[in-house]
Amino acid sequence: QVQLVESGGGLVQAGDSLRLSCAASGRTFSYLNMGWFRQAPGKEREFVAAISWSGGRTNYADSVKGRFTISRDNAKSTVYLQMSSLKIEDTAAYYCGAAKIALAALGTAAVDFGSWGQGTQVTVSS
Repeated sequence: QVQLVESGGGLVQAGDSLRLSCAASGRTFSYLNMGWFRQAPGKEREFVAAISWSGGRTNYADSVKGRFTISRDNAKSTVYLQMSSLKIEDTAAYYCGAAKIALAALGTAAVDFGSWGQGTQVTVSS
């Protein structure tokens, strides 16, 4: 089991960049795929990006492909989400999650992840 704490959210203007961090505690981090999801008010939690336990594979939602980059530093037990060219529709609470199964195939469904952090709010204004 890992505990996750997100940080780095804030209020930015459209076109700006922001980097989110998710710090993990627990000895299994290096064996777990990690994912970023987001949830806007009144909407369901949606997949944003995921990275394999080794960092060798990544998946992105079509809506963020080419603008967002997920990365991880296993030595620091941290996963990052670099967001650029932010749009108003990127406004949401962003959550990171850890895969429920170690060394699993890289998935994109929220049910494949758990140990959710408290979230960090990203608000993009025009």
